[in-house]
Amino acid sequence: MKDKKEKKLDKEKVSEEEAVDPRDERIAALEQEVAMWKEKTYRTVADFDNLRKSYEKDHQQMVKYRGQPFIEKLIPTLDTFYLVLKNEVEDPSLKAYLQGFNMIYTSMLQALESEGVSQIFPKLNCEFDPTNMQAIDTVEGEKDNIVVELSKPGYMLRDRLVRPAMVVVSKVKKEDETSDESNEEQQNQA
Repeated sequence: MKDKKEKKLDKEKVSEEEAVDPRDERIAALEQEVAMWKEKTYRTVADFDNLRKSYEKDHQQMVKYRGQPFIEKLIPTLDTFYLVLKNEVEDPSLKAYLQGFNMIYTSMLQALESEGVSQIFPKLNCEFDPTNMQAIDTVEGEKDNIVVELSKPGYMLRDRLVRPAMVVVSKVKKEDETSDESNEEQQNQA
């Protein structure tokens, strides 16, 4: 009888252990899988949203600066007008031509200004600013890096530099002690 009772108790223990339904394990596994897919979906949606924002920003930049290639091609013509109009002429017939050129030049600049283009005219005797100027030559002066002459104006398209202003800057001449000594030696030898 003990064997029957022990068998019955063993069956009850086994049935209690079996009471953990395999469907519960399957449900837990499916819930984990659902959570994983939910997380992947949220990440994908966030990635897509970031990509959309990036494309919108790129599109806005493209629209904002769409005219830059055209402006870059037009700058040499504007430079030619600037250089021609910079000269003073005594001949009355040439003055009439220059007035016509000045009207064309002004008209072109007004059209460009309406599209967000502005000219950069550095003031003479001001400090050289490498952010919107390019030094094309140096001359002797009392101070270093002072704008002495404006060769060509620079151009900005909204807040972007298209071309820096071309300027001539001053440079203090330093007397080399070594060159003075070598000059004295050459004079002594002669």
